[in-house]
Amino acid sequence: MLRRTFLAMLAAGLAGCDTAVPMRPALLRKELTGPYQLDSGDRLRITVFEQASLTNSYAVDQSGYVTLPLVGPIPARGSTTQQLAGRIAAALRKGFLRDPDVSVEVETYRPFFIMGEVRTPGQYTYVDGLTVQTAIAIAGGYTPRAYERHVEISRKINDQLITGTVPPSEAVRPGDVIRVRQRLF
Repeated sequence: MLRRTFLAMLAAGLAGCDTAVPMRPALLRKELTGPYQLDSGDRLRITVFEQASLTNSYAVDQSGYVTLPLVGPIPARGSTTQQLAGRIAAALRKGFLRDPDVSVEVETYRPFFIMGEVRTPGQYTYVDGLTVQTAIAIAGGYTPRAYERHVEISRKINDQLITGTVPPSEAVRPGDVIRVRQRLF
């Protein structure tokens, strides 16, 4: 009788592990649908129309700034490309150009990271439209011991690290850290 009860409890526990509902914090979900926010590691193509000496590729540095000739460092972390273009134009209006027309595009996104039960964990170049499943394929696929139904994503949002468990069909953002867990059996 005791053995039968133990086996029933064990089976119920294992069934619960297999049907775990993925957890997606509200902030993580909002970040997937909101506009892209710049951060360290992004490389930008900044165009100041009719100003060839200012038009160039610039990197967002570790402190979250883009440094341009004439105006110096301008905060970029947490901004959209449109917001940054507005800041650059405002800085150029202060004694340098009368009516600057500025465009900012992301030339190269910051990398994403994948670790855990994948064949080649590490840092990889982000491409637009990337999903967890595609990221795992880029990292060589799952190892034989990988739990394939859900993965953990950690994402920095407003200087806060948010972690959630998501299905492989979920979108990946630049800078995400993906962790593929080991299955129990």
